[in-house]
Amino acid sequence: MRAVPLPSLVPKDKVFFDLFSEAGQNTLRAARMLQEMLEHWPDDRGLSREILLAEQEGDRITHDIVQRLNATFVTPLDREDIYGLATTLDDIVDYIEETADFLGLYKIEAPMEQAQQMARVLVGCCEQLAKALADLRGFRDLEHYWIEIHRLENEGDRLVRDAVASLFANGIDPMVVIRWKDIFAVLERAIDATESVAHILEGIVIKNA
Repeated sequence: MRAVPLPSLVPKDKVFFDLFSEAGQNTLRAARMLQEMLEHWPDDRGLSREILLAEQEGDRITHDIVQRLNATFVTPLDREDIYGLATTLDDIVDYIEETADFLGLYKIEAPMEQAQQMARVLVGCCEQLAKALADLRGFRDLEHYWIEIHRLENEGDRLVRDAVASLFANGIDPMVVIRWKDIFAVLERAIDATESVAHILEGIVIKNA
């Protein structure tokens, strides 16, 4: 009788780390497209479609990670960290796609400067995440990434406060105020999600020090 191979007890770390790096790059790509979209709006240039495709790619990567997590006996990271990292990265792209969708749905005529600035902050956060995820395998020298993300998140908080204040200070049509408040709220959630990923990464590094 031929022996049936037993499940490997060696962590399949290469695949998990590669998928996280892929997710980081996809997140950064989506953020950069949103920044370009806000810089040139209302000239869409097909970016809303490209962002939707990035959101679908994020879903695919998340599905691959979760499916592999369920099939792997020994994992290189705690299972809850793998799941949390995958789903929170996916949240970022979801918020980016939602922001792009709102621009068309709400028939925004011109972007507010604070929205463009927040998109730049989001890109900065995603750049740090992409680099951190590419370097995650070694669990070393990652602290400067989450420190910079925290600094950028604080900048995003300041920008959204300024943006909301400006909406109420300039006698803008109430319907326009409501629409832009929704857009700023989603942009803020996207930036906040990058900090949530940074917190997960910090916990992973502490556990594996």
